[in-house]
Amino acid sequence: MSQALQLDWLTARPIAHRGLHDAANGVIENTAGAFRAAIQAGYAIETDVQVSADGEAMVHHDDALGRLTEGEGPLDSLSAAALKRVPFRGSGEHMMTLGELCDLVAGRVTLVVELKGRFDGDERLAARTADVLSRYSGPVAGMSFDLRQVMQLRQKAPSLARGMTAAEYRQNSYRDLRAGAQRGLGYVRAGLRAKPQFLAYGVDGLPGLLPSVMRRIMCMPVLTWTVRTEVERRTAARYADQMIFEGFRP
Repeated sequence: MSQALQLDWLTARPIAHRGLHDAANGVIENTAGAFRAAIQAGYAIETDVQVSADGEAMVHHDDALGRLTEGEGPLDSLSAAALKRVPFRGSGEHMMTLGELCDLVAGRVTLVVELKGRFDGDERLAARTADVLSRYSGPVAGMSFDLRQVMQLRQKAPSLARGMTAAEYRQNSYRDLRAGAQRGLGYVRAGLRAKPQFLAYGVDGLPGLLPSVMRRIMCMPVLTWTVRTEVERRTAARYADQMIFEGFRP
C-alpha cells in the first residue's frame, strides 16, 4: 500500500491555515475562534506550536509576543501559565496549549501541527508535541522545516504521521532556515532518520523538483501553502494533493 493511500485522510479536505481566521471580524489566527470556524465549515486545520519556558507546546506562530498579542519579548521566556494569560488584541481570545486545542477539535477534523524549530538542537518542543499527539485519538500529523524535529517525532511517537515542510529557497526569505542547517551533514542525517511521510511545500515553488520527486516517484502526498489567490489555487490543484489556504473559502 502506498504512502498516499495510507494518508488519504490528510488530503481529503482543504486545510485552513492557522484556522479559518478573519481578523477584520475579530477572528484571529491560531485562536479558538478560528479553529471553531474551520470545524463548523468542515475544513482541516493547520496550526503552529512554539515552546514555552517550561517546555509546554503553545499554539502560536511567532516566536515572540507583540504582532497579534499584548506584550513583547520571546515567547520561550514565559511559562505556559503566563502565556495563557496573554490576550490577543482585537478579541477576547488567549493563547492555547496544544492539549487544549486537541480537546477543542476532538477528532472532528484533521489537524496538521507545524513545529516551529530553530535548528538549535532543543528537543523540548518535539518531546512535548509527541507526548500530546500520541494520546490524541483524532486524525493528526506533525511537520517541521527542522528535520531534527521530525526525526524526534519519529523516535518519540513512531505511529504519528510526520511531514517535511519546505519551500523554494530564496536568499533571506525564511529567517529560521539557517544556511548551516541546510548544508550541514548532521541535518542531512536527520532527514534520512526522520523518514518523512508527506511534504508541505510553498505554492510559489511549484511544480519544483523536490515536490515532483516526492509525489510522483516516492508516492508521498504533497500539501502546498499558503494558497491565497485563484492562480495559486489552480497551481495547487495541478501540482499538489491538497492546499493549505487562507483569505477565502474553497
